[in-house]
Amino acid sequence: MYPPSLKKGDCVCIISPSGAVYGRHVDGAKIRLESWGLNVAEGDNTRKKVGRYAGTLSERSHDLQFALDNPEIKAIFCSRGGYGLAQMIDKIDFSDFVRRPKWVIGFSDATVLHCAVTHQNTASLHAMMSKNMSEADHDSQPLLLTKRILFGDTPEYNLPKNDYNIAGKATGRIIGGNFTVFMGLRHTPFDLNFEHAILFIEDIGEEAYKIDRMMQNLRLSGALDQISGIIAGQFTGYDSKEEKVESVISEIMKPYRIPVCFDFPSGHITDNYPLILGERAELCVDSTGTHLRYLK
Repeated sequence: MYPPSLKKGDCVCIISPSGAVYGRHVDGAKIRLESWGLNVAEGDNTRKKVGRYAGTLSERSHDLQFALDNPEIKAIFCSRGGYGLAQMIDKIDFSDFVRRPKWVIGFSDATVLHCAVTHQNTASLHAMMSKNMSEADHDSQPLLLTKRILFGDTPEYNLPKNDYNIAGKATGRIIGGNFTVFMGLRHTPFDLNFEHAILFIEDIGEEAYKIDRMMQNLRLSGALDQISGIIAGQFTGYDSKEEKVESVISEIMKPYRIPVCFDFPSGHITDNYPLILGERAELCVDSTGTHLRYLK
């Protein structure tokens, strides 16, 4: 289910449920969102810093619960990733959110929140956060696409071919996000439902053998037998001289005969294109490239 689309005059809220964020990035994101005609609120602790975190556990939980419950807030923007949502996600009450769903936007550690929202049968948006939002050019494609989705226009993606691609066609709900983060939720109440899903994965700072280890978990547990396709996003910040992540994933996936696309422009990069998680889509990988459209 899609949350209601935003419209000019709506109130949205920036919160920091994970790592501490620079105030200038929050300021820049507010200016950007206000330029879209939105009114922008902040959590009480959005700019706080307690060690690596944006406030204590109770302070961060308070801000997330407030943003989920407040009927005036129509969308929630996570200011940054880092770490912290796994510490609190089981303490969050989603009952008001279910009655009044709203867009949740972020990536990286926000994958925990995406997984929780997917369990509420509600779509959420894997997209840029405060730093990239504040630094992006006004005509940045990821920025414009994020705005389009939030205001009710669903884009299609047509990407060039990649040598590691595996051809095929699939439909299913898009699930996933940061690979390491959602693997940390395996066998918890927030684990992903892989059945007939299109799995999106991206990561930063993880060597190829660590990606292999996580893929082997999915293989051994039977998750790879359940999915209908894979969208492999950006894998950055690792030494690719010995082994490439794309090669690791491609070799594991060849026997499954399902579509796998590589180099999707989403992840820990400046040009972080938005993906709607929890919503059904059609993925087609062929000799011309990758084609993705949502079945709204």
